[in-house]
Amino acid sequence: MSTAVVHSLWTTAADPISKIETPKIEYGQLSPTLIVIGAALIGVLIEAFVPRRSRYYAQAFVAVVALTAAFAAVVALAAGGYGTTKAHIAAMGAIAVDGPSLFLQGTILLAGLLGVFTFAERRLDPEAHGNRVDSFAAQAAAVPGGEAEKAAVKAGFTTTEAFPLLLFAVAGMLVFPSANDLLTLFVALEVFSLPLYLLCALARRKRLMSQEAAVKYFLLGAFASAFTLFGIALLYGYAGSVSYATIAQVVDGRITTADPALANTMGNDALLLVGAALITMGLLFKVAAVPFHMWTPDVYQGAPTPVTGFMAAATKVAAFGALLRLLYVVLPGMRWDWRPVMWAVAIVTMLGGAIVAITQTDIKRLLAYSSIAHAGFILAGVIATSRDGVSSVLFYLAAYSFVTIGAFAVVTLVRDAGGEATHLSKWAGLGRRSPLVAAVFAVFLLAFAGIPLTSGFAGKFAVFKAAAEGGAMPLVVIGVISSAIAAFFYIRVIVLMFFSEPSPEGPTVAVPSPLAMTAIGMGVLVTLVLGLAPQYFLDLASQAGVFVR
Repeated sequence: MSTAVVHSLWTTAADPISKIETPKIEYGQLSPTLIVIGAALIGVLIEAFVPRRSRYYAQAFVAVVALTAAFAAVVALAAGGYGTTKAHIAAMGAIAVDGPSLFLQGTILLAGLLGVFTFAERRLDPEAHGNRVDSFAAQAAAVPGGEAEKAAVKAGFTTTEAFPLLLFAVAGMLVFPSANDLLTLFVALEVFSLPLYLLCALARRKRLMSQEAAVKYFLLGAFASAFTLFGIALLYGYAGSVSYATIAQVVDGRITTADPALANTMGNDALLLVGAALITMGLLFKVAAVPFHMWTPDVYQGAPTPVTGFMAAATKVAAFGALLRLLYVVLPGMRWDWRPVMWAVAIVTMLGGAIVAITQTDIKRLLAYSSIAHAGFILAGVIATSRDGVSSVLFYLAAYSFVTIGAFAVVTLVRDAGGEATHLSKWAGLGRRSPLVAAVFAVFLLAFAGIPLTSGFAGKFAVFKAAAEGGAMPLVVIGVISSAIAAFFYIRVIVLMFFSEPSPEGPTVAVPSPLAMTAIGMGVLVTLVLGLAPQYFLDLASQAGVFVR
């Protein structure tokens, strides 16, 4: 008898009508991300099966080919109208294929490509035991200064795992600004954060400082991720969905019927406000906005310089893309709630980054505080809440990423016996010792300062114009004052390089291979082209400035 009861329970419990839907994935439209993930997996297999002496060439080749192919796929999608007329939601609602996502993906892939060139640079340090060395530890698992590390250096080992880690980070960054539901957003956040934590710990020189930077970044990043996840849970409780479109409709009051399990919480404004605040906090941590910026100077200083350059450029692009989508697609109905908060964050970020940068004596820490100030300038465009605001932010991010990678690539060239000479006193008289390198670095510093005829000026002008038209004129005034303060410390470095006497025991300037030269040359070229003839690229950003819902 009991078996019959059990049997009837089994048969009646299942609903014969409901069936699991077959996933419908648009592989062509997701091809940029899929190419990069595929190449990253190939990189893991190369580490496992290719002889150690051949890995460096294999990894660099795979990374360059994959990022180039993925960029070609983004261009093909944009040319096919997926950024404008054919913009839609792909992968069963998980990924948005639209103008902002394609523009940001293209920028991230180019930043990743220049990052690979700086990762692959092997001519800056003198050869060790007859082997060329790069910026990464001989054996990451070895104790710094221990016997295992000495043996690894002698054997000519190098951490070629840096290339697949970079590809995994890029893959996460491609998904992050185009995520169309909160779970995809969180998965992408973790996929690009974890490789960055590892990459920060891999410096060949000053390994303890590098590992300290990685631990700080990991612990603070884990806290930020936890806040983000808690915010996602609260928004799910508020709207009964993790989909951006559904949450936006509940916020606007267009959907009121609730799942019975969520009937008590759905539409509860406290959940909405706290959840939105927690997710925004997680994204502001990633863009290094004050007061979530504490990790930035230590991590930028401690990480291997090629990693710092890649991370400073690409992470900002991905995180600002995600922040724009969250505020413009999910929470436009809460504009009056988040705009005053963003005003405050933008003001303290601009002023805080610019003022604290004046006191810095290390070039990497100075660039870190400079990047914090730039996060404030970009937030001015976010606050504009207009189409021009979106396109100005896209343009600024593209301009900023090339300048940043170029500037950090130049930092790797100035060296003394202990590796990179990052203390500002070592840069005195660099213009007399190596006029070309000093001139290139001066171009990047002028772009950071927003001097006319550089990409920095065009970017700042676009962002401030959008903010002023959006009714944020006081913010623009504070932005201009912050720019003036920031210009002081950029000009100070230029004066130090060209108008100071070089010390006799000063650093040497290494001659890079064509790879690093390409990264620096591209940085200079883009900085000047976007500064002298920005209109085509501003129009491109303007066409790409509409989010799909």
